[in-house]
Amino acid sequence: MHSIFSQYTRVDRSTRALIGAQFFIQMINAAFIQILLIYMAKAGYNDADGADFISYRFLGVLLMSIPLGILIKGRRIKPLFITACCATPLLSILVVLAIHARQDALINLFQFLWGLGLACIQVCAIPYILRNGSEDARIEAITLSSSTWSLGGIVSGSLIFILSGISPGFFNEKNCLLFISVLGFLSLPCLAWVKKDRADDLDMSEGRKYTMADLALVLKASIPSLLLAIGAGLTIPFVGIFFFHVHGMDSHEFALLSAVTTIIVFFSFLVVPNLKYRFGVTRAIIISQAAAIFLLVNLALTQVYASVSVAVVVAAICFMFRQPLMNLVSPLAIDVTMDFVGRKNRELLSALEAAIWSGSWFLSSKIFLNLRRADLDYVWVFMITAVVYSISVIMFYRLILRPVALRSR
Repeated sequence: MHSIFSQYTRVDRSTRALIGAQFFIQMINAAFIQILLIYMAKAGYNDADGADFISYRFLGVLLMSIPLGILIKGRRIKPLFITACCATPLLSILVVLAIHARQDALINLFQFLWGLGLACIQVCAIPYILRNGSEDARIEAITLSSSTWSLGGIVSGSLIFILSGISPGFFNEKNCLLFISVLGFLSLPCLAWVKKDRADDLDMSEGRKYTMADLALVLKASIPSLLLAIGAGLTIPFVGIFFFHVHGMDSHEFALLSAVTTIIVFFSFLVVPNLKYRFGVTRAIIISQAAAIFLLVNLALTQVYASVSVAVVVAAICFMFRQPLMNLVSPLAIDVTMDFVGRKNRELLSALEAAIWSGSWFLSSKIFLNLRRADLDYVWVFMITAVVYSISVIMFYRLILRPVALRSR
């Protein structure tokens, strides 16, 4: 265990400070994923309404990502981190208050602006790490950055469960979300420790110009992520209401389940460099994703026998172990695709990846909305997701083989 943690000491201080700021922003993000739709359901909104509202958040990130990827080439990035760490907590508070007031237009507006703010850190974090971090500690830095989502989920889920236990009447979904949103402002002191902010020299002349060959390379690298993101968008934002409606699990109970799950996810992230060095990228990605798809299918099938008491236990176990297996692919995929496109195209790929994830989640939210309006059961929604995930695994395998073929030319 000591050797697993010690390898991360090679990550420089500025990068660790940025990752600390990411953690506080992702803590808000995770809390909203965990209980926002349950809060909206209790406030009188149905599944379709909730899916429609959160789609505007993903739309905001989608529209901001590509312009940001172009903007940051050859420029310093830290001012965008400051923007994200101010805007995201503030807009999170406004979203919660707008739901409480049932101001639908304001909910859409604040969700959209929330997405714009979040994009400033989601798009720019990996380019910052690649510019300013040590090449020898690149996979470790990427892994730590990716793990902020799971660590944020651990803390937010634990806080929701503990606060609900202390005072269930006061710490309802609304006040828990407000409390965690305020904590998000702690990301600003972390940024004071971000001292490095180098503009990449490669970007200053020809590096600013993208050729058709560059764009083709970036698009090829993005196809597996597109499929993976569409599948994720059909499950991750809506699994809380799946447990709520199908298995009767309330928000504080699901928050605890999410916290336990994200503890497993966090520790699984920490072993990613070891998996890469010991087993290779191909086996690490393919085996973990195949196992995750198997567990997703079994999670979906629990709706068929939901009346049996063991169903919720099976669903919880499948959820707990599917998440870490599926999340293992993130730092490995980033490492592979950044090598695939080359140094010149990293900012564009990072921007496109953020646009893909948010755009596909926007699309997935609309798909989920229509599937639920058509009274399609959760089991079939998740089965569709499993098919999409399976195609993405095949595409990742093909992508992993391509760099070898390209270098041999």
